[in-house]
Amino acid sequence: MRSNQIFKDTEFGRIPKEWEVVKLGEIITYEKGRKPKVLLDQGRKDTLPYLTAETLRTGSLTQWAIEDSECVKVNREDIILIWDGFYCGDSFTDFEGILSSTMVKIVPKNQNLNKLFLFYFLKTCFMELNTKISGMYLKHVNKFIFERQKLPLPPLPEQKKIAEILSTADQAIEKVDVAIEKTQKMKKGLMQELLTKGIGHKEFKNTEIGKLPKEWEVIKLGETANVRYGLGQPPALESSGIPMIRATNVKRGRIVREGLIFINRSAVPNSRDPFLRVGDILVVRSGAYTGDVALVTKEWEGAVAGYDLIVTPSDTIDSQFLTYYLLSGSVQKRHFVGLKVRSAQPHLNSSQVEETPIPLPPLPEQQKIAEILSTLDKRLGSLRNRKEKLGRVKKGLMNDLLTGKVRVKG
Repeated sequence: MRSNQIFKDTEFGRIPKEWEVVKLGEIITYEKGRKPKVLLDQGRKDTLPYLTAETLRTGSLTQWAIEDSECVKVNREDIILIWDGFYCGDSFTDFEGILSSTMVKIVPKNQNLNKLFLFYFLKTCFMELNTKISGMYLKHVNKFIFERQKLPLPPLPEQKKIAEILSTADQAIEKVDVAIEKTQKMKKGLMQELLTKGIGHKEFKNTEIGKLPKEWEVIKLGETANVRYGLGQPPALESSGIPMIRATNVKRGRIVREGLIFINRSAVPNSRDPFLRVGDILVVRSGAYTGDVALVTKEWEGAVAGYDLIVTPSDTIDSQFLTYYLLSGSVQKRHFVGLKVRSAQPHLNSSQVEETPIPLPPLPEQQKIAEILSTLDKRLGSLRNRKEKLGRVKKGLMNDLLTGKVRVKG
């Protein structure tokens, strides 16, 4: 890479003297997708994947299409731009199939434009294109804005090298994604195994929550833990106050900082006890995340629970073990789901949580099970951190390479 280069001032800004500034409409055209005449719920030899915005963003494929003369087909090297809907302006590549009517296929007008370089540039335009709304109800890319979007264009060999570097960064991120997925599957399998069969047991018995080791008990959660309510609606916010943990901060066993708010400690009424202690467990009471739980670690000691429930285990049950069990299918899919649908708004109260049946292995076995599952959680945490760092590296590379701040030899 080279950084000491001669630049020139342009309407786009300062760019290397060998680069030019062009408008997208000068170098590309596009084909808008059309709904095919025949859509099927299952794939056959004569069908292709039907690509929707949901498919591109999540990878989930629910329909297949029979290609007809009006369809727009894409191959893996083609660029797809979402034209209509909430995510309009976002771009994708490495998909094959038939485009829905909410997206377009980008087609370069000549051979002097590398598709992958263009794809990475379009990624930087997402916010610009997404914030342009035409029409009263449907959000979509504004054609006028899109075609006049300026692109700093290096010579073709440099385009290819930039695309190669950014693609390598993407491949590294994809490898981490694969490792995260494998670890999550391993954890799910081990949770099912350890929370129902324990460690080294030979004899089992039938219980109200399924077959369990003979030595284990089944009790109500309220027999081994205290359940109390959080603060409720937040008082006045204060940027230098104490954290208030809400449902949106509870994510499958852990507390996350995204969207965290802070309140004045003195505003908490003396009659309430919403303060969190290490080992407490938060249970979401209401809304889309009802039933999700998170373990309170040292980082969150002294924070305040918002509208949700606080479970404080006794010394007969390990907090981590209980957290894993409350996240298991036995609770989430069998017990909580039946309670949540009794009202129009999903909801749990303290007595319902107290009545949750739980297995009670000997404490040393609880701790061993929690230790095994915690090892996988630490692995997942390490992988997520690595993905976040790689994302920052890629973002920095895109900023430097796509503007010519740092040059690469083609």
